Amino acid sequence: MLNNLPRGVRRPRSVVRSQRVEACCNWRVVVYAIALCVMLWSCRASDTQSPTWKTYRNPRYSFEFPYPSNWIAAPMPDNRDGRAFRDPQDPEVEILGVAGDRLPEIELAPSGQKTPHQFTQKNFTTQQGVTGKLYVELRSDISLMRLTLIQGRIRYYWQGRSPSKQFPNYYRFFYYVAGQYRIPLQLEGREGERLKEGDSRQ
Repeated sequence: MLNNLPRGVRRPRSVVRSQRVEACCNWRVVVYAIALCVMLWSCRASDTQSPTWKTYRNPRYSFEFPYPSNWIAAPMPDNRDGRAFRDPQDPEVEILGVAGDRLPEIELAPSGQKTPHQFTQKNFTTQQGVTGKLYVELRSDISLMRLTLIQGRIRYYWQGRSPSKQFPNYYRFFYYVAGQYRIPLQLEGREGERLKEGDSRQ
């Protein structure tokens, strides 16, 4: 009703102040909304500017995994069983893929007693559909995430490690790369025999 006052009648000062405060609050809401839109847009822009990826393929065991294209590759070992890649911003951050054909039948339990092979406790499935064991080890200095896959008599490892203080920042990155880890699948039964026959004919 105060907005429809006759001409020459002034609004009370309290009403004028409240209207100014309301206008000021509305202005602040608009500014905050604009700032929020800018922040969301910048986040989306950063997502689209994520680093490009390359794929490492091991020449001996034929496993592969992706890595950021700007990461630095460590020297290839003489046995060519795997390779490591390090973050150029922090060389202590590393991802590693390696494989070997030595598979012991038993392992030592934490208590020191010999138990049947504990790898049967699989808790992770890669995008390729291979199930394996993924575990995280938190240490005081360096923490790591390790994936173990077994195919035939070959054991495949993938590992991501970083300083423990930075490990929460790399956890999702390590988890993603572990999920993309691929190994050569061995076909058994009739399908495998058919493929072998086809290779021998060629």
